[in-house]
Amino acid sequence: MEPAVRSGAQAGAQTSKQAGAGSKSRSRRRWRKGKLRASSFSHGMDLRTMTQSLVTLTEDNMAFFSSQGPGETARRLSSVFAGIREQALGLEPTLGHLLGVAHHFDLDTETPANGYRSLVHTARCCLAHLLHKSRYVASNRRSIFFRASHNLAELEAYLAALTQLRALAYYAQRLLAINRPGVLFFEGDEGLTADFLREYVTLHKGCFYGRCLGFQFTPAIRPFLQTLSIGLVSFGEHYKRNETGLSVTASSLFTGGRFAIDPELRGAEFERIIQNLDVHFWKAFWNITEIEVLSSLANMASTTVRVSRLLSLPPEASEMPLTSDPKLTVTISPPLAHTGPGPVLARLISYDLREGQDSKMLNSLVKSEGPRLELRPRPQQAPRSRALVVHIHGGGFVAQTSKSHEPYLKTWAQELGVPIISIDYSLAPEAPFPRALEECFFAYCWAVKHCALLGSTGERICLAGDSAGGNLCITVSLRAAAYGVRVPDGIMAAYPVTTLQPSASPSRLLSLMDPLLPLSVLSKCVSAYSGTETEDHSDSDQKALGMMGLVQRDTSLFLRDLRLGASLWLNSFLELSGRKPQKTSVSTADTVRSTESMRRSVSEAALAQPEGLLNADTLKTLTINDLSFKSSTDGNTETSGTPEMSLSMETLGPSTPSEVNFFLRPEKEEADAKDGVGSVDRGPRVRAAFPDGFHPRRSSQGVLHMPLYSSPIVKNPFMSPLLAPDSMLKTLPPVHLVACALDPMLDDSVMFARRLRDLGQPVTLNVVEDLPHGFLSLAALCRETRQAAELCVQRIRLVLTPPAAPLV
Repeated sequence: MEPAVRSGAQAGAQTSKQAGAGSKSRSRRRWRKGKLRASSFSHGMDLRTMTQSLVTLTEDNMAFFSSQGPGETARRLSSVFAGIREQALGLEPTLGHLLGVAHHFDLDTETPANGYRSLVHTARCCLAHLLHKSRYVASNRRSIFFRASHNLAELEAYLAALTQLRALAYYAQRLLAINRPGVLFFEGDEGLTADFLREYVTLHKGCFYGRCLGFQFTPAIRPFLQTLSIGLVSFGEHYKRNETGLSVTASSLFTGGRFAIDPELRGAEFERIIQNLDVHFWKAFWNITEIEVLSSLANMASTTVRVSRLLSLPPEASEMPLTSDPKLTVTISPPLAHTGPGPVLARLISYDLREGQDSKMLNSLVKSEGPRLELRPRPQQAPRSRALVVHIHGGGFVAQTSKSHEPYLKTWAQELGVPIISIDYSLAPEAPFPRALEECFFAYCWAVKHCALLGSTGERICLAGDSAGGNLCITVSLRAAAYGVRVPDGIMAAYPVTTLQPSASPSRLLSLMDPLLPLSVLSKCVSAYSGTETEDHSDSDQKALGMMGLVQRDTSLFLRDLRLGASLWLNSFLELSGRKPQKTSVSTADTVRSTESMRRSVSEAALAQPEGLLNADTLKTLTINDLSFKSSTDGNTETSGTPEMSLSMETLGPSTPSEVNFFLRPEKEEADAKDGVGSVDRGPRVRAAFPDGFHPRRSSQGVLHMPLYSSPIVKNPFMSPLLAPDSMLKTLPPVHLVACALDPMLDDSVMFARRLRDLGQPVTLNVVEDLPHGFLSLAALCRETRQAAELCVQRIRLVLTPPAAPLV
């Protein structure tokens, strides 16, 4: 009987555990539903009501925890609620001011979107979360199940985020005061840029990558971002251990256990990675989806198509008829920049097998990708489609191929019923500008001329692309117009970057918290694409060090890390004690600077440039206003030339390095710096951006070095179409822009649409809410991303549908 009794007791205990687990699960579900309802209710409030409600709750919680005795947790809870109250009261007037004037920067009343609105919305999301959490604490603080430490950690994380958002709001307010009415990008020369350069890059970012990761996005996106961040920091560790970084596999994405359970550690490591790792790391990480295992899984989950073939277009010159006189032709030369003539790869995707797609000529161009499984019997050929989509993928000009974007392209092929050819252009930094543009233009002309081989009659052609691909779609159209050949019937550009000139704008301030487009990563991509990336001499340096030198270097790095760890621990201890660890912070930064020059590995290649390299005569300020009011004579000069008129690296001259990021350094201030003045005067202007008593949190990763070369090449209209003169923009076909409200590149789309609208050019702008940059690659993730991807399909369908004939 004893075994039976023991077994019954075990069963009862198991049942009790299951009931307890079920109760906890139901409790978590109720809490999440309550959070969503509270979030919806909070977003329905006006800003002042939300702030007043939050202040009332924080004061109530402060009074409660202050009366709970001298305990450390109670003291910190009282302190964090006091901080939330202070930041909310300080932030509300600034947000109200920004919101009151934001409508002046919209494209029109039907499209209320710009960086000022996005910044206010992001701050409201943070306030709404704190309001919900404060209510939760007020309702459950007396319960024996109240997890004080967990709630304290979350409150402290969101307080840090709110503090940094307040700093961004003040920066946006300064932009608003200096910019011309209706202009989103900074064009001034009053020293504000240098203030941004020194102040903005030192702001603490780790709080946005830990517990607060993705708080501004739709809830369905957040689990993906958390998984991505864990994979990123784990990948970074493996990359750091591999000198080349090329042998890292997908297994590196699944070994980040401690980062999964420690959000603060994950946020700090995320911040370190984005600040220190070079563009080769991001190229390797962004290409992780193209390894065999992950790409096979993506293909199995995507739409099945009849045709998905990689073509190799031969580098042979061809003749194209001029649109003005089809009897005349122009020679389209193969790509030549940097690496000389070479084939261009492109992927043909078609839901149905159409006439021409299995011809001998096309088969001779197919590049083998290994065995591919035929899931369905060979069908009868469908007739050629009347339309064709030419697609150019994104990836910051440095990463990914058509294979990365194949899943959603297959869906497009099914829904549109037309063949799609996606161009695999050469990537930077190995092939900087203008190589990618030359290859995309060459492939576009080849597709127009050989559309019958692709299964289309070519009656309607749409250029479509996302991010960097959207930029290339626009510039390919400009180049086609410059050559005088057929331009596409329309462009669909999803969240494109339209200016690579390092200008500040309110939406680009969001790069401080964006996990997909951090500021330093943007800078490295632009630096690589413009051909001004610093060379990595890690291999030669390590060979020069020798064995003993490597041992001495590693010992020094170990001691540096030990001192840094102790310093950071002391720093955090003093913060918890309510003291200001100013001396500790300085010593930590000095420690990092003193030993940073010893690190020569690929994993930390962002080295400071010697001061001797700095040249005061760098990029001259070229404003959008200057380009908009160019004379017609200048405009004709831009567009009436021969095919060789495209401004290449050689035409614009060599670049000059400068320690800048995504913010311009005014010409006047450079002159002051050369004369040795201005450095003292800039300090008061920086402090003037913040009210007395407000101090944003600074990065614990030491001084941030982002070597971005300020080069005249970024003013090239074929690199930054937003800066193109009016005469060039008037040659564009109808443009359909799909942007993200929370994307650092939002202002690129808004200002580009405004320029086209002012010129009388047909343009539409749709802005999707609560989604990150790159949502097309996440189309299968949730309902919101599917709807956004469907919006892109609708815009393409508008281009492919012939306009209705006028009634007689």
